[in-house]
Amino acid sequence: MTGGTRTTPGGTVLATLTFVPSGETIEVPAGTSLLDAAILCELDVPAPCAGQGRCGRCRVRVLSGDVERRSNAGLAAAEVAEGWAVACQSYVAGAAEIEVPERRRETVRPHGHAVAEPESLAVTCDWRQNPAVRTFEVDIEPPSLADQTSDFDRLRRALFQQHGVEEIRAELPMLRRLGKDLRMANWKASVTLEMRDWVYGTYLPPRLIRIYPGAFKHASMGVAIDLGTTSIVVYLMDFASGRVVDSASAYNKQISCGEDVISRIIYAKRKRGLDHLQKLAVDTINELLTELQKRNGIELYEIHEVTVAGNTTMTHLLLGLDPRHLREEPYIPTISAAPKLNAGELGLHANVLARVHVLPSVGSYVGGDITAGVISSGMYLAEKLTLFIDIGTNGEMVLGNKDWLLSCACSAGPAFEGGGVRHGMRATAGAIEDVFVDDATWEPSFRTVDDAPAVGICGSGLIDLLGELFITGLIDKSGHLDIEAPTARVRTRDGVPEYVVCWAHEGGADHDIALTESDITSLIRAKAAIYAGFEVLCTSVGVDLADVEQIFIGGAFGQYINVEKAIRIGLLPDQPPERFHFLGNTSAQGAYAALLCVNIRHDILDVAAKMTYLELSADNSFMDEYTSALFLPHTDLDVFPSVRDKLTQRRKGAADAPTPNGG
Repeated sequence: MTGGTRTTPGGTVLATLTFVPSGETIEVPAGTSLLDAAILCELDVPAPCAGQGRCGRCRVRVLSGDVERRSNAGLAAAEVAEGWAVACQSYVAGAAEIEVPERRRETVRPHGHAVAEPESLAVTCDWRQNPAVRTFEVDIEPPSLADQTSDFDRLRRALFQQHGVEEIRAELPMLRRLGKDLRMANWKASVTLEMRDWVYGTYLPPRLIRIYPGAFKHASMGVAIDLGTTSIVVYLMDFASGRVVDSASAYNKQISCGEDVISRIIYAKRKRGLDHLQKLAVDTINELLTELQKRNGIELYEIHEVTVAGNTTMTHLLLGLDPRHLREEPYIPTISAAPKLNAGELGLHANVLARVHVLPSVGSYVGGDITAGVISSGMYLAEKLTLFIDIGTNGEMVLGNKDWLLSCACSAGPAFEGGGVRHGMRATAGAIEDVFVDDATWEPSFRTVDDAPAVGICGSGLIDLLGELFITGLIDKSGHLDIEAPTARVRTRDGVPEYVVCWAHEGGADHDIALTESDITSLIRAKAAIYAGFEVLCTSVGVDLADVEQIFIGGAFGQYINVEKAIRIGLLPDQPPERFHFLGNTSAQGAYAALLCVNIRHDILDVAAKMTYLELSADNSFMDEYTSALFLPHTDLDVFPSVRDKLTQRRKGAADAPTPNGG
């Protein structure tokens, strides 16, 4: 070995990389990207575009050594001179020392208790009569030469005699510690059982989860997990009361490997990429579980049951299943319903035998989070024609009622979550979340998350701003800014027109916060995809969008949308306000319902099996509808009568206004 490189007998040149400040050292073949080497060392290098060289955010600094840069996308010449490199576009040519800068962690907007008590459920729940988990105190006859019954049969006998539990079963990990646990308890124990386990429609005997010495003084908890693409929320529930006692949330650490599901599927193809993504999801959940454990004074082994609701890609990544076929025609998931799993198998920090119930998916892009939403909203029991929508990086939607359900999903991209927009950001402190633009002066007024100084614009603010600019005439129906408007807010920078929402001296950023024409184009494309999905669903079953009697909006983002302005840009259908119902985090609500209520677990499987999935990429009409929706609010203004009337009033007001010379 010379200078940190060596050649194998097969002729492969290996080079030693050292990463600072972590001190990790690795030997990799020449030609390996710095991003792949960092992944192998499990270092935190953000790659939102999954290493495709588009975002330029996987920046590292070459302190010394031999690195081949094939692209410097997004880097200024001065930065390149200082050693900065785009990790996915820079390749090992020899031994090198690489600095991975530490990243500032954003704090996710608190979700609060999206669910809090059994009475909040939209469906009937028999959790008291049919509990998922129960604990029994038993006084077991000690063994003797006169009674040489096995430990397990001795426990079964006591449960039957004292509590009428006719049969129980135990898995090998529990049996391995059974004898020790019973003797440590001196044959007086509290036994926790999963009561209503079932497979293929057949109930199984109660399953032994834990043995505690003496009278039961421990908590019996469950957790419901909303496994989102952007953020993960964990709700801690007390089985004794059925109520959520606390919740914790954080950004999904997988964001560093791609901001949307397609990017993460691409990232999973990298060497050890799938393993890395699976670990990031589990790490995020475990950190939240530890936070809840410390805050509530419980032990992690007191978590006896877990439910998880996430989209199909997130479910595959959590389980370590290869997601590549989700984006390759004919778009087939590995599984729709997950097998029976224990927390220990996934590496979750809960009782190792706690059952993990992963809510079933319907198709490649309609997952357990949407199944959960259909359940928690009560849509599957509704008489009225109902449209359920969840807007995020994907726009997922379900049309139907108690008799039938039709679902689809369209790729909206990350625009409504602040991604791909120059000054877009997630809904954290300082994000502009609602905007008003004065008709006469074109001056904006706005409010930010936590009332902090403005540093960017989040999704709800982008919808507001786009709607305001359109209705005041600063942008036309194609999304072009009026660069002749008599206001300094509209300007051209680097050849791109933009509207300045907040001057640098007014906010907390070191630059003006603006919305560019390129940003506007991204937002229009995103809203067009979602609206086209509505239209295709309705057309597929021969109904008109105007026939929809109620519209349920789910998802954490949905609760912050201003309906009037969302209609104004053509994101939501032009319906009376009373038809819209904001339901909050329906994925979490469905996971909670499944955690508490055994009967709802059956309903969820039935709903997933009943729901028809429409693959929009195979539907020729989708592109026609999408093209028609690439205007504000739509090519056909007659489908948006309230917006048409408002535009007419504005034009009439402008025509009636006095001219500057008093004429």
